[in-house]
Amino acid sequence: MPEGAEGSYNSYAGLNVSNKIALVLRYVPEEVPAKRRQELNVYAGLRYKAMMARQRGAKALLVVSGPNSPNPGQLAPLTFDTSLSGSGIIAASISDKLASAILAGVGKDLQTLQTALDRENPPASAAPKINPHEEQPGNGFLVSNVTIKISTSVEHIKKSDNNVVGMVTPAGNPALAEYVLVGAHYDHLGHGDASSLEHSGEEGKIHYGADDNASGTATVLELARAFTAEQGRHPEEFKRGLIFGLWSGEELGIIGSSHFVERPPVSLSNIIAYVNFDMVGRLNDNKLYLQGVGSSSVWRKLIEKRNVAAGFNVVLQEDPYLPTDVTAFYPKGVPVIHFFTGSHEDYHRPTDTADKINYDGMERIAKLAKGIITDLLNAPERPDYLKVGHSDQDTSGREQLRVYLGTIPDYTTEVEGVKLSGVRSGGPAEKAGVKGGDVIVELGGQQIKNIYDYTYALDAVKIGKPVDLVVLREGQRLKLTVTPEARK
Repeated sequence: MPEGAEGSYNSYAGLNVSNKIALVLRYVPEEVPAKRRQELNVYAGLRYKAMMARQRGAKALLVVSGPNSPNPGQLAPLTFDTSLSGSGIIAASISDKLASAILAGVGKDLQTLQTALDRENPPASAAPKINPHEEQPGNGFLVSNVTIKISTSVEHIKKSDNNVVGMVTPAGNPALAEYVLVGAHYDHLGHGDASSLEHSGEEGKIHYGADDNASGTATVLELARAFTAEQGRHPEEFKRGLIFGLWSGEELGIIGSSHFVERPPVSLSNIIAYVNFDMVGRLNDNKLYLQGVGSSSVWRKLIEKRNVAAGFNVVLQEDPYLPTDVTAFYPKGVPVIHFFTGSHEDYHRPTDTADKINYDGMERIAKLAKGIITDLLNAPERPDYLKVGHSDQDTSGREQLRVYLGTIPDYTTEVEGVKLSGVRSGGPAEKAGVKGGDVIVELGGQQIKNIYDYTYALDAVKIGKPVDLVVLREGQRLKLTVTPEARK
């Protein structure tokens, strides 16, 4: 476990597994109380166990569900977690029969062994305080008279999908004109995947995605219909052009919108603002969230002006770093605003169906958005771009992390390490000289091969204590010093 995990133990302490195969139990020790289990769950993931074995030089990792565990003896299923990253070590799930055969070589029984290990891990309240800087005796052991040959093969299947993009161009040269971009993602989860929050009995059912994000897609289509009709009648009234984008791959990590940012049909500097709709179909208590308003000083004025007639109970939120497509655009210098009616219990479940949509609410939202977009199209000046600093938004993927660096991982690029799409203004990473496009390969002495290594390494560093951060920048290895801050 990482430095700072009080009352923990390290099964590898005093054990040399270099060039050997590590055999570990799945899950957490079974006899610990609920509170202790919650503490240990952070480090019970297969990704974490693979990283621990890899960092200690193991050649491969075998995982077994012991007889005292849930699903005893069952193989861990193959899943896809959207990270595009391997573990950096050969890993396989094995049956309890195979594990027992391995242990028989040293006269050990799997169930007896697991029971003993469970009892050697007392609850944190009963455990002696451990100095996290000192490695404690472990409970691992060597099986020296067994030889194992292992080979694995994973086929990484890549498929193509499409964004759907349309343009309403103003008079003059379309390539030189300025544009307002309006968009929403149109992909969802199909029959469910690693992002599904389906309950027992819902496995394999269609995830309809009526709110997430058919509601946003329909709103963009309605705005496209309305504006193209107006442009046809009064083309002279449009100072700027419009681009409508429906993005694929948002659920996999804003892939479609990120692709657009890298290959826009016009120069990205000509896109003056991005207006996004993601889950706008569940208006409740007349409450409408408008997020990312800190990205430009114009948003509050435009919202106040147009909401006089619309009459929403508007909740304004500054942060433009959101788990939706605006995060593809904001780090590139584009002011953004995001329309959202709030989350609900049907999110990412088969029960997100069309009968639960507030259609009158969607119509009112579209009218408000149309007014704001019209103001953007005709304003004499383009919106200014403001940098937003530290907030409580977690951009690393683990909400429980105590520390903050202000990095924005790029989940769309397959590299060894963690590529960054940007850094937050005024954050520790920016102060240290980290830039968008850098690939983090080491933090605090820990090798970083993927986003999981990075989040666990973040969990191990200390607030206010400078640590080394190694990045690759344009192929060159660069060593920086970053001082983590407390998450607000």
